[in-house]
Amino acid sequence: MSKITIKDLVKNNNVACFDSYRCGFIYYNVVYYDKAQNSILNEAKAVYRFPIDLSDIGNATLNGQEKAITLMRYIRKAKEDKTLVRVDNFDKKEKTNE
Repeated sequence: MSKITIKDLVKNNNVACFDSYRCGFIYYNVVYYDKAQNSILNEAKAVYRFPIDLSDIGNATLNGQEKAITLMRYIRKAKEDKTLVRVDNFDKKEKTNE
């Protein structure tokens, strides 16, 4: 896969969903859709996780789901800090028992 861009993650009203909390960080997942993919199919290609430092939030509210564009600041920071990680790959086919 080519290098992921922030634009790829936030376009088309993508949604970031709460994943977990640990040691002062809340983690969100956002689904990446291959830009070469036919828009009718919209098959997910991968899920990326990024952290948000709660000390940076102040009194703001974080919801279970946010538009990815709303969290673009944190996605950019995670990309720069190399904490934006790929956590799932939908290209792999599930193995079936024969």
